[in-house]
Amino acid sequence: MADSPAVLIVEDEPDLANLYAAWLRDACSVKTAYNGSQALEAMDESRDIVLLDRRMPGLSGDQVLSTIRERELDTRVAMVTAVEPDFDIIQMGFDDYLVKPVSKADLLSTIDQLLLRSTYDEQIQQFFALASKKALLDSQKTEAELRASEKYARLEDRLNVMRAQIDETITELSNHDAYRRVCQDLSRTD
Repeated sequence: MADSPAVLIVEDEPDLANLYAAWLRDACSVKTAYNGSQALEAMDESRDIVLLDRRMPGLSGDQVLSTIRERELDTRVAMVTAVEPDFDIIQMGFDDYLVKPVSKADLLSTIDQLLLRSTYDEQIQQFFALASKKALLDSQKTEAELRASEKYARLEDRLNVMRAQIDETITELSNHDAYRRVCQDLSRTD
């Protein structure tokens, strides 16, 4: 299970939290928190994804989300809640929002989508870091120096491989309904 995503389920209804955990156990490494305080105690860099209820007694899901973002943890957060979205969501730092009731397929699809977006983010960061190095060398070295360098040739090869990987990831993302909906929504706002 080393390659399976680490998911934290934060849900104040134990039966529902345990159901989600049972649904995900075969595909993920699952931990459950039954309130906001437990969620924050369980939160660390090892959590890939948090499935977070918004309305909980004590520390609300909104407060847990704010704390996760303040800690700058590299985790994706999907709100899984009975709270219908309103304009307040604009300022919230979640990555996806599901309105209950949700199915096993909904949860698994959301996890897959969030993991794919994480992969894309990492690929883009690496690509731009390498592209920046190439641009710097292009501006500082002569064409002859660039052609003569094995390291520069390997850099160009790596950039080409990364460009192909990014294109492949974009194709995968575009095959997901959620990504298509986002693109359609973005094109309507232009």
